[in-house]
Amino acid sequence: MKIFMDTANIEEIKELNEWGIVYGVTTNPSLIAKTGRSQEEVIKEICNIVDGPISAEVISTDCEGMVEEARKLSGIAPNVVIKIPCIVEGLKAVRILSAELIETNVTLVFSLSQALLAASAGATYVSPFIGRLDDIGEDGIKLVEDMVNVFRKYELDTAIIAASIRDIEHVNRVMLAGVDIATIPTKVIREMMKHRLTDEGLKKFLLDYENSKK
Repeated sequence: MKIFMDTANIEEIKELNEWGIVYGVTTNPSLIAKTGRSQEEVIKEICNIVDGPISAEVISTDCEGMVEEARKLSGIAPNVVIKIPCIVEGLKAVRILSAELIETNVTLVFSLSQALLAASAGATYVSPFIGRLDDIGEDGIKLVEDMVNVFRKYELDTAIIAASIRDIEHVNRVMLAGVDIATIPTKVIREMMKHRLTDEGLKKFLLDYENSKK
């Protein structure tokens, strides 16, 4: 499972990219807004840090507007992926962009049928939102498991990005489900590194080393 960062915070991206674990980055209008800068400026800077796929989301809700925005955003860097909402106009845009070899990430996916439609339209990636399904009493992990099974059964080329990750339990369960990618908030990635026994073990090793020099 590849790890994407779900953030538009440049300092966080720089720091975690040095860990050697960041394959790509996903952003959205809400994350971009927190930076106080334009999307084009932020995406360009992220692309200069991370070589992998960088998702930038369109604002338009009509096909023509989405395609126009997508063409502009894709010109920022060759690794820019266009996030398109899972609506009818979005599927139309995905079909056009796919023909132009512009990669797309269909977002706001909440059902197996939506995922299949997005893949059928030619989406490069499809993003089921786990946490938001959990919020309304549905099982986000079950959706991801079903998507993995269906996409493998029918040998679909579209990659699955588990999104709206809230905690380590989400990360562990989508990993076990066999998802291609998880896009994870910085806070959760930091928590993935932590374990009490690691800290205790390192402390003991260092103490033993100091004692051996006496």
